[in-house]
Amino acid sequence: MTYCVAMRLKEGLVFVSDSRTNAGVDHIAVFRKLHVFGVEGESIFVLQSAGNLATSQAVVTLLRQRIQHQSEGHLHSVKTMYDAAELVGATLREVLEKYKDQNTDFSCSFLLGGQILGQEPKLYNIYPQGNFIAATQDTPYFQIGESKYGKPILDRALHYDTSLEKALRCALISFDSTIRSNLSVGTPLDLLVYLNHSFVIPQGRRLFDDDPYFNTIRSQWSEGLQQVLAQLPPPPEDYWQ
Repeated sequence: MTYCVAMRLKEGLVFVSDSRTNAGVDHIAVFRKLHVFGVEGESIFVLQSAGNLATSQAVVTLLRQRIQHQSEGHLHSVKTMYDAAELVGATLREVLEKYKDQNTDFSCSFLLGGQILGQEPKLYNIYPQGNFIAATQDTPYFQIGESKYGKPILDRALHYDTSLEKALRCALISFDSTIRSNLSVGTPLDLLVYLNHSFVIPQGRRLFDDDPYFNTIRSQWSEGLQQVLAQLPPPPEDYWQ
């Protein structure tokens, strides 16, 4: 299983992905699910994947090969982020076409965010069928994979005007909640924060179990929840009699 979250905010874009894959509790491996493309000063594309690993790796490999070979319509040649989402969706359909006669679920989904010079940043959720939707100010984030455990904190605390610093905290707490509730999601986490209109491709960061900051906010969040719960007024007697 996988968990990825991406945010399109007033200040910039935030991406966090886990890296765990498993085929049962005795076969766990680590594969990167956050991939960065782009040309410094001109464009940045961040692609996150969830679902069948063979399919997602094939899509990413084709995208990179076509950039390298300067094939017609490669990712670095697109004019808009919409065109980039169309290209990823078409590449996904191309890969899935090879497996259409096999009785196995090869589907996967992607989050694609980024910016092209002269345009506003965009974020898209690309479905297994290759179609997609765009994030808006009313819905500034997307999740793919094991999303249910990490969704409440995002719904309560995140909005379009949220600062990048607070948004990253929300994302990490969202991952903490998911990791605690689902053993198929785990560290290391790959994260990347992009400042709008900078056109600097960030190096990003990988967080392991022993990361000091991640452990600090996980502990403080858990302690804070327990303190708030203890401070809530007790229920009326007719609630539990």
